[in-house]
Amino acid sequence: MLSSEESLKILKETKALIEGHFILSSGLHSPKYVQCAQLMSKPRQAALICHSLAKKIKSELNNIDVILSPAMGGIVVGYEIGRLMGIESIFSERVNGNFQLRRDFEIKQGANVLIVEDVITTGKSSIECAKLVTINNANISGYACIIDRSNGKTEINDKIISQIKLNIPTYKKENLPKELISIDPVKPGSRNL
Repeated sequence: MLSSEESLKILKETKALIEGHFILSSGLHSPKYVQCAQLMSKPRQAALICHSLAKKIKSELNNIDVILSPAMGGIVVGYEIGRLMGIESIFSERVNGNFQLRRDFEIKQGANVLIVEDVITTGKSSIECAKLVTINNANISGYACIIDRSNGKTEINDKIISQIKLNIPTYKKENLPKELISIDPVKPGSRNL
């Protein structure tokens, strides 16, 4: 498995970790943004990260029937983890602001579901996916992501298996530090697509 230092080096090399003033999908502001799409666009580096994450998942969970990821950011990561583990991978999409299963994807009653994302900050997308699992009378096996930047302040009550934990500060709009106030914010996430 890759160490945190090796993982961070890969994130920087692939320009998946960038600096500026960003508005996250949660609405919080941050001086750094993790753009896993940049990582996932580089197959060799993405394979190293995902292979290591899959090993961590296998060492902690052994009963997974299907992987569920939120669109957009989690789709490629969920697929790659599913491919490496030999597990079906599906994704949810927003319809009128709410996650739904489309494309004839289904979660069978009693199935054990692993929710996989690229980045977890507040856990909102994972919690919305968990509701789909519950609605379908299935079980949540756990949560996994490449980067956990929640600093333990997530709505997820269960353990999060991550490749790397990053302590990146977030701020509400009314509490921005001086260095962010002077930079025009960018909203790179996909929640409102």
